[in-house]
Amino acid sequence: MKTSFRILSLVSFLAIIAGSGIAQPAEQPGYLTVTTVHWKMDQKDFSMDNWKAIEKEYFDKVTSKNEYITGSLVLMHFFTADNTELKIVNAYSSWENIEKAGQRSDELAKEAWPDEAQRRAFFKSQSDYYTNFHSDEIYANLPYAKPLASKSTEPLIYYVMVSQMGFPEGGTQKESGELMTEYADKVISKNPAILAYYPSVHAWGANSQDFVQAYVVKSFEDVVKAIDGDVELEKAAWTDETARKDFFAKRNKYFTGQHADYIYTSVPELTK
Repeated sequence: MKTSFRILSLVSFLAIIAGSGIAQPAEQPGYLTVTTVHWKMDQKDFSMDNWKAIEKEYFDKVTSKNEYITGSLVLMHFFTADNTELKIVNAYSSWENIEKAGQRSDELAKEAWPDEAQRRAFFKSQSDYYTNFHSDEIYANLPYAKPLASKSTEPLIYYVMVSQMGFPEGGTQKESGELMTEYADKVISKNPAILAYYPSVHAWGANSQDFVQAYVVKSFEDVVKAIDGDVELEKAAWTDETARKDFFAKRNKYFTGQHADYIYTSVPELTK
C-alpha cells in the first residue's frame, strides 16, 4: 500500500472540493479521511504478525512523524458485511492539512527509505496484503465528541452507526446541533460503558446524508451494556415521559429512520 494509496488518492480532488461551496462550519473541529481497503484473500503464506510488522514500520517511520496527522487508527472487521475490509482513519485539524499530510508522508517515506529500490520493495511487500480496490471518504468532525481518555494498549471495539439524515421542513442546523449536543451531554458523556464517542457528518464521498457515530467500548459485551446504559440515562435525564417523548420527536425528525451498524476492532500498535 503506497503512500499515495493512503492519502494522495484524495489530494487530486481537494482543490475542486475546496472551491465547490461545500460548507465547512467553524465549530467543526477538524476532518477525518477514511480509506477502506481489502485483504488479498488468495495470498499464500499469509501472516498476521508479518502484516502487522510491515504496517508498524510504516506507522513508526511515516504516520507517527507526520505533524499534519493529529490521529490515526486502523480498524479490522469484527461484525460487518465484509470480512475482508479494513478501515484506515486519519484525523486532521483543518481541510488544508489533508493535502499537506499527503505531501509530508511522501517526504517522510523518502527519508525513511532513501534508496528508491528499497523504498519500492517495501511498498511492494506492504501492498501485497491488499487488493487493488479501495474507497475514500472525508467526514467533518462534530464538536460534542467524548474523546478517549488515554491510548489503549489493548484492542478496543468500535461500534459504528451510520444514519441517514433527513431535511425536515422548518428544521435548522442550529436546532439539530443543539438537540444532538444535549443528548451527548446528558446521556453519552455520562455512560461509563462508552469509553469514547466520535460523531461526524459527510464532507466528501458517496452519500451526503451520512451521519456517523462511532462508539468505543472495551469489549463486545460492552456494546449491550452501553445501549442499556443509554436507556437508563435517558429516563434519568428526562424524568417526565411526555418531555422525553417530545425531545426524541424533535431529534428524530432530522433522521429518515434508516441506519446501518458495523462493529470493528482496533489495532493498538497502529494507533496515533
